[in-house]
Amino acid sequence: MSAQTIQHKASTQPKGQKVLAEIISYIFHPVFFPLLMALALYAIIPAAFAHATGKQVGLWFISIAFTGVFFPLFSIALMKPLGFISSFKMETARERTIPLMATMIFYFWVSHVFNNIPGNPPLALKVLLLGNLWGIILVFLINIFTKISMHTSIAGGMLGIVFVLMMIGPSNAFILPLIIVAIIALIIGWARTVLGAHQRGDIWLGYIIGILVQLGAYVYMK
Repeated sequence: MSAQTIQHKASTQPKGQKVLAEIISYIFHPVFFPLLMALALYAIIPAAFAHATGKQVGLWFISIAFTGVFFPLFSIALMKPLGFISSFKMETARERTIPLMATMIFYFWVSHVFNNIPGNPPLALKVLLLGNLWGIILVFLINIFTKISMHTSIAGGMLGIVFVLMMIGPSNAFILPLIIVAIIALIIGWARTVLGAHQRGDIWLGYIIGILVQLGAYVYMK
């Protein structure tokens, strides 16, 4: 299916669906993924954080918020007035090149820090951050050839980290989180389809990459 066909199909979608899809795309924007998933891990497996003090855990989240979210957002905000991107939606694969490169640097740094930070952060958190790094590297490389969905790559990453939790601990304890995450992942894919942001293959490829990088990071780090 060509990009023109996808855009035409998206233009025929009901306005209410498109508005809802836009809201979903903003809420689950890839830039928020590291912090949202780190907080989700804290909620799902609080025992894994119990060895650290409240101050340490707070500093961990602040570090992720600044390095994994604020600095990428700040960099992208500077790129529009400088002419590197025409809009914050970055609707073409070419426009995403420099923002992806900048984000790669920040993801590398936060992953490196958490592999060496005092307090021994939980394995799942370190896997998440390494998987994020590997994921954005693969997205950057694939983006050279096709506009892979970054939204579904983070949706796949959510599924991937739950699979990791199921391998680390008793799998039946994570059935409910898996169901919730699977529903969210499908909703994200639906939103990107409604908006005509990607070809269907690029949406499914995002899911696959997101799952594989988290599983690969776990195998590497365990």
